Amino acid sequence: MFAVIRTGGKQYKVANGDVIRVEKLEAEAGASITLNDVLMVSDGSSTTLGTPTVAGAAVTAEIVAQDRGPKIIVFKKKRRQNYRRKNGHRQDLTVLRITGINGAA
Repeated sequence: MFAVIRTGGKQYKVANGDVIRVEKLEAEAGASITLNDVLMVSDGSSTTLGTPTVAGAAVTAEIVAQDRGPKIIVFKKKRRQNYRRKNGHRQDLTVLRITGINGAA
């Protein structure tokens, strides 16, 4: 069984036991959360598509860690204008382990 969920403006295809990295969610490591924004649920034989979400479907996950992504260099330059700006960015991430998928009843 797998599901497609939406969190942080992105979509993720998840199955039971998967470990994914999503944009930061406010909770401590070890906490259990429920993701209700489920776009699709499939158990191999039947598929339920949401319009836009599947009513009654939910994905439960355990927060493994609060992490940070790799450093991204942001470099802006305008030629012949002596304009150069260099910044770095590291995105805050949450590592989730999917513990269960509850399809629509």
